[in-house]
Amino acid sequence: MKRVVVGLSGGVDSSVTALLLKEQGYEVIGMFMRNWHDESVTLSDDCPWIDDSNDALLIAQQLDIPFQVIDLSKEYKERIVDYMFDEYKNGRTPNPDVLCNREIKFDVFLKAALELNADYVATGHYCRKIEHEDGSFGLLAGLDKNKDQSYFLCQLNQEQLSKALFPIGELQKDEVRKIALENDLVTAEKKDSQGLCFVGKISLPTFLQQKLSPIKGDIVEIPDDLEQFNVYNAIEPVEKNVVELAKPFSYSPEMGEVVASHQGAHYYTIGQRRGLHIGGRPFPSFVIGLDIASNTVYSGMTDLHPGLNRYALKINLEDVHFVSSKFSLNNIDGLEADIRIRYRQAYQKGILHLKSDGLYVLFKEKQRGITPGQFAAFYVEGELVASGVIC
Repeated sequence: MKRVVVGLSGGVDSSVTALLLKEQGYEVIGMFMRNWHDESVTLSDDCPWIDDSNDALLIAQQLDIPFQVIDLSKEYKERIVDYMFDEYKNGRTPNPDVLCNREIKFDVFLKAALELNADYVATGHYCRKIEHEDGSFGLLAGLDKNKDQSYFLCQLNQEQLSKALFPIGELQKDEVRKIALENDLVTAEKKDSQGLCFVGKISLPTFLQQKLSPIKGDIVEIPDDLEQFNVYNAIEPVEKNVVELAKPFSYSPEMGEVVASHQGAHYYTIGQRRGLHIGGRPFPSFVIGLDIASNTVYSGMTDLHPGLNRYALKINLEDVHFVSSKFSLNNIDGLEADIRIRYRQAYQKGILHLKSDGLYVLFKEKQRGITPGQFAAFYVEGELVASGVIC
C-alpha cells in the first residue's frame, strides 16, 4: 500500500483530497503546516491558523487517519518572508505563493513526509499531473478554469512533481463541495482562505512596516503623451525589436506634476490602483513606475495609460526555470506559448526569444501591468513547461 502525506490546511479542498486518496486505497497521513506566529498583521477572522489547525484535526478524526502538526515557521521566515521584504525594498513585487510551493510545500514539507516513509505528498491544488511515455512528468491546468492553480506551481521541478499528487485537479469546485457535503465533512461549507500562503489575509502595509520604515515622498502624475510613449508605439512589435520593447519606461519628476504624497515607494506595485489616495483627478489613477532611490511613485490615469501597457518582457537567464524535461535553453528560442503573468489570467499568446543576456517574451497584444518580481509561466498545448521571474 502506497503511503501519502496530505497537507491538511483546514479547508475543504485538502479535506476532500485526503478523503479521495483514502477511498483510492492509499495509506493517508494528515499533516498541518504551521508557518506563521505573528497575528498582529493578520486581519481578524481571516484564516487564523489556530482555527485551521483545529479543522484539520477534526477532518483527520472524521477520516480516521493519523494527524500531526509540523512547525515550519523558521523556514518560512527565512525563505518566504525575508524574500518578500527584500523584493519590496528593491521596488519589486514578489509572489510568495509561488515560492511557498517551491520552498515549503514541495521542499521542506516533502522532506518531512519522506522521513515518514511516504511515497507521495498531496495537496488540494486545482491542477493535474501526467506521466509521459518517456517517464517524465507534466503539469497541466486544473479542469476548473476558475480555480486553476497551476500558475502557483510554475517553479516545481521533475523530482518534486514525481512525488506530488493532486486528486481534485480533475474536479470542479462545486463537485468538491458536493463530495464534502455528501460525506458530512466539517469543512464542507467553509469559505476559501484568501491572502498570503498559510498566513491568511494580511494588512500588507502593516506587514511591510515591520522592516520597511515609512518615508514620505511624492506621487508624480505622468501625462500619456510623453515622447517615449510615441516612440514605443511607433515600433512594430516584431522579434528584431523585442529588446527595446521589453525595456521598462523611465521617468523623472520633471516629466509630470505632484498630485499626492505617499509613505514609502516600497509599499507600492506596478498597476496598483487602491491605496494611492489621489483626489481631484478626472479618471482613476494607477501606479506606472517606482523609483526607490528617490522614493518617488509615478502614476498615470486610466488602465489604458501607455506607461502601463507593453508588448514584451525580459527574464534573466539564471531566472529561467523548466518544469518540463522536454524543454531547455537549447530549444526554447522561437517557441510559441500560452503565457500568464499573473494568477487567473487568461492565456496570452506570445513567442519566446533567447538572447545572450536573457529570455525575452514578445506578446501578440499589449499586456497591462508587467511587474518586476512576478512570474511569467509558459504553457504549450495545455502543459506548463517553464517559468521565470520578470526583471
